[in-house]
Amino acid sequence: MAVPTGGTCAIIGPSGCGKSTLLKVTAGIIKDYEGTVEINGQKIMPARQKIGFIPQNYGLLPWRTVAENIALASKLKNKGKTDAVALSGLMELLGLAGLGNRYPGELSGGQQQRVSLARAFFLQPDVLLMDEPFSALDAITREEMQDVFLALWEKYAVSTMIVTHYVEEAIYLGQTIIVLSANPGRVYRIIENPLFGGRDLRQQKAFFEMGRELRNLLKQDGGRV
Repeated sequence: MAVPTGGTCAIIGPSGCGKSTLLKVTAGIIKDYEGTVEINGQKIMPARQKIGFIPQNYGLLPWRTVAENIALASKLKNKGKTDAVALSGLMELLGLAGLGNRYPGELSGGQQQRVSLARAFFLQPDVLLMDEPFSALDAITREEMQDVFLALWEKYAVSTMIVTHYVEEAIYLGQTIIVLSANPGRVYRIIENPLFGGRDLRQQKAFFEMGRELRNLLKQDGGRV
């Protein structure tokens, strides 16, 4: 499988098939594996590449402020340097203006997710890896954050891999949808999503029909839940 430069790829599959493992391999966290994984034609070298990673629990440091959390990864990669103007602009874009001195524990789940997204995009990563990033949010907030992500992605064009167990989320966020088989997970189907980028997509009949087709695909041999 391949993720086009600046594209989004949603990954779905049965529980335990290896979706999160695939992200950890791509992030350079898991190093013992067979096969080849490359970023821009280069072997994975986290020390040299900028790899953004958003885990399910947002990954924020509770003892650091919002502004410090956002700047953390960028400061580590840029040897302590932070573009304060760019940081302020990104916080304003994400509705975080005025919250820079607060701590994660003082924020709602949606606000914490915005901070996590801000940190990932502020890094200007070569690739962004998202492991079920919106699963802890209620349905309305989850849809709101999906739209926030798409707005950021359209602005910064970051190559993104999104693991999700929500079929509708895969349709909404993935230009390409990768369906993995049951454990041990293999690429079972690659789908170029014809609905990606549509307006009011969630209300369209085609959206529901594609969701049904993907669920049926997951139930077939090789993709069985």
